[in-house]
Order: sequence, then C-alpha cells, then structure tokens
Amino acid sequence: MIDGTRKFHEQDVEVKKEYYSSDPTARRVRYDSNLHVYKSKGKTANWKDSLIISGIVSGHNEPEVCRKTSLEYINHVIKLEDTLLGLLSEALGLNPNHLKATECDKGKTFSFNYYLACQQAELTLGKHTDPVFLSIVLQDQNGGLQVMCDNQWADVTPIEHALVVNIGDLLQILSNDKFVSAIHRVVAKNVGPRILVACFFTGLLVAPKMYGPIKELISKENPALYKEFQVADYMTEFFSKPLHKNGVDLFRL
Repeated sequence: MIDGTRKFHEQDVEVKKEYYSSDPTARRVRYDSNLHVYKSKGKTANWKDSLIISGIVSGHNEPEVCRKTSLEYINHVIKLEDTLLGLLSEALGLNPNHLKATECDKGKTFSFNYYLACQQAELTLGKHTDPVFLSIVLQDQNGGLQVMCDNQWADVTPIEHALVVNIGDLLQILSNDKFVSAIHRVVAKNVGPRILVACFFTGLLVAPKMYGPIKELISKENPALYKEFQVADYMTEFFSKPLHKNGVDLFRL
C-alpha cells in the first residue's frame, strides 16, 4: 500500500489533475493538496498531498496505478475494524456486536497521504483529534506521527508491518468519556517524501441517524456528558473551528 500510494503521487501532474477537487462533496475519489489551509485560522496548515476515497470502493473509479493494491488493503482494514469494534464493545462491558449495531462502521473515508520535504516545518499541521469513531493508520519507516501523552509529545515509532489505531471523537462521545480521543499530529520534516495511509470510520452521515452516549453506560451516578448529534452536523462544526481546538467540547453538556 505504501508503494501504491507513492506511485500515484509521483505521477505527472497532468495525470493526477483528472482527480483534483478541493470540494469534499464533489466526487467520491479525489486528489487534493494542503487540506485545511484556508480553515486553520492562521494557526497552522497541512503539508501534504492526498488521494481521498470516500464511501464504497468499487474497483472502477480508483486510479489504475494503485487500484488493485488499494482494494486489497481496504478490504483487510475493514475486517480489522470489525474485530476492533467487537473488542472495544467488550471493553465497555457490552455485547461484542453492540458498537457494530450502532452502524458506526458504515461511513468510510480512505486518505493516501504524501508529505514532501518541508523547509518550514514549524508552520505545518498542529495538534488535533479525528472527527470519527476509529482511524487505522499505516505509516512508512520515515515516521513523523506523534501522540500527546502526559502533556508532552511522544513519537509513534514506525514498526514494520504494524498499524496504528486511534480512538476518535465520536467514540469518545458514545463511550461517555470511557474512551478518549487521541490528540496527535504529523510532524513535517525537511526530508521526504513520507507516506501515511489513514482509514477513517465515520458512521452514517445521513439523517435521521442520531448518535450520543450509549444508554447502557448512563446512570444516575454516571449521567450523559454529551448531547445527541448527527455525524454531518459534527463534521460541519469540526471543520469550521480552528483545527487545534477540541471537537468534543462543542457537544458537551
């Protein structure tokens, strides 16, 4: 998958521009550059190019240069997510099928990211959480991924053939803070290119599906900490705020 991502991004720009769009609603398979650069309120900006595949992967519209590889990889990641949801349900003291029954696995977005060498790394993407239930991340051996731990940044050292799993904002809300959304960032470097593939599981975006703290986890002693929401509304709020601000606070009671 790392090789397939590199092959797409290192094609001639005339080939890649067929997929280009900065509008996330314009097409299911799109190529974009420096996401959030106009939305970060002057704080930070991304330093990456991204091939983004949203929703169902058909095997027809994806770029031919990485089509076979991406289909195989995505299918494996979806199976892994099913296993993880079962384990996380059990960790909450629930039936293994509970989280899957909420349809939090239905919405999917896959981002194949390519980071060029950056001479002003301090101006690139700062800390953030993911507005999703789970994200599953593959990074190459160049690293750059960091997670906030005990109020300081810790490198997530690349391990060959290993994946990184992040809890996202939406699972923090469903678990009523029993799980905590991972604060993380990807640090730009003055060497490159570096590659990171992220699979985001967003749940159902369409109305009238509502999400909120799981009722089985709520009691008089442990009241609900968040109001119910639709995923589309959460996404709108998340992407209209400064990227470094915490998204879950927008829905906290």
